[in-house]
Amino acid sequence: MRASTILRWLAACLLITAASTGPLAAADLRIALRDDPDVLDPTLAATYTGRIVFAGLCDKLFDLDEHLNIVPRLATGYTWTDSKTLVIPLRQGVKFQDGTTMDADAVKASLDRHLTLNGSFRRPELNQIDHVEVVDPATIRIVLKSPSSPFMAPLTDRAGMILAPQAAKDPKSFGQHPVCSGPFRFVERVEQDHITLERFPEYWDAAAIHFDRVIYRTIPDSTVRLANLRAGAIDISEYIVPTDAEAVQADPKLKLIVSDALGYHGITSNMANGPGANTPYAKDPRVRKAFELSLDRTALLSVVYNGMFPAAAQSVSQGSPFFTPSIRPPARDVAKAKQLLHEAGVTLPLTVNLTVANSPDLVQVAEVIQSMAAEAGFNVKITATEARTQLTAAIQGDFEASILYWSGRSDIDGNTYTFLHTGGPLNTGHYSNPTVDSLLDQARQVTDIAARRALYEKMWQQEAQDLPITYLWTWKNIVGMSAKIQGFVPIADGIIRVQGLSMAP
Repeated sequence: MRASTILRWLAACLLITAASTGPLAAADLRIALRDDPDVLDPTLAATYTGRIVFAGLCDKLFDLDEHLNIVPRLATGYTWTDSKTLVIPLRQGVKFQDGTTMDADAVKASLDRHLTLNGSFRRPELNQIDHVEVVDPATIRIVLKSPSSPFMAPLTDRAGMILAPQAAKDPKSFGQHPVCSGPFRFVERVEQDHITLERFPEYWDAAAIHFDRVIYRTIPDSTVRLANLRAGAIDISEYIVPTDAEAVQADPKLKLIVSDALGYHGITSNMANGPGANTPYAKDPRVRKAFELSLDRTALLSVVYNGMFPAAAQSVSQGSPFFTPSIRPPARDVAKAKQLLHEAGVTLPLTVNLTVANSPDLVQVAEVIQSMAAEAGFNVKITATEARTQLTAAIQGDFEASILYWSGRSDIDGNTYTFLHTGGPLNTGHYSNPTVDSLLDQARQVTDIAARRALYEKMWQQEAQDLPITYLWTWKNIVGMSAKIQGFVPIADGIIRVQGLSMAP
């Protein structure tokens, strides 16, 4: 056995032992996460696994159903009185976990906070808002600066989460002890280990909740996650790597749910964010194009993911109404890559520092990229780090190229604007192109899907020349769980909703 394999096996044994000997109630739901969430504040959070925790902690104005329809939650409906005015009636009798009442003032306070709080990741999702009005305690009116076709979509996610106003006044304290109106309230967090929530007795939809606690365990190593799932130390693994799918399917105590997803993986390039952008890779698009042409996405995905994920050159999958058929991953062309590097006048081998999360499958992705790129004249140096650290480094500009993922949104705007528009909070490479900015802005104001798709096609053509993000593949959601889990409904955003989940005897 390789030393790394032995260490992962020992880690799995230790975690299983700790989980099986700890004082767990029969009504606990234990969910394994692939990486540790960042701050537990919907305004400031940016990680996918954090969204899974928020699903147990913070209700939203709206949600998505299994067909990606927008359905009311804290709202009871909505009406566009004109192209810029949205009226939302609110559910009555909803309590926050501190005992205060959710009303229109609380909704306005949360939306204003998402828009104005320093460091908010929700600002670009809501920046079409001109102002929010309280019509009466059970009704709010949102007035936009201009018509916005994707505006409703963010309200089904963190931008639509409503926070207890008093608790939210202190962002530092709130992130450590969040207070929302969801089915479970915060108990404790041990970073890199677990987050525990307990049932909120006054939850408005209490009949849909069948567990006393939810424990989210951080287990980055897919081998360890699988071992704990098979041993019964966890009930749900939010992500099973494709190479483990067959093992889950073969275990009669488990079941595997595979469904379409909204997310993607790609290599984000540091274009202008600090010293990490002072490289030939950052300064010359020919170098980035050469790097892309050195890669065979299909071969990479076959090796690492058993071919379960489709190669991509854009941020939405083929099932999306916004998918652009003309934008396809280029075939591998090592000769062309070498020619571009020669035209760029760089000295070979050219070093490119590639950062990746420390999960085994993504490290293997980086190693395959390293091997492929070497044939074109690149010397790829890999740095594997904890996912949250990787994201923080990206935001701070402490990277050259980074393999990052995005869990995706139902509207393409959520997969593009914040990453590619100048000043977007997840535009970690500080990419800026006025053509891209203009097309993204125009697409927000068009309601016809075909017309929007045409605008995005032009945007993708420019993005493919600049390559601020080299898209690699889009996802499938692959969830493993105990065969006793009942009521699970797969939704393309990948979020595990606790409403309706139960455990058979």
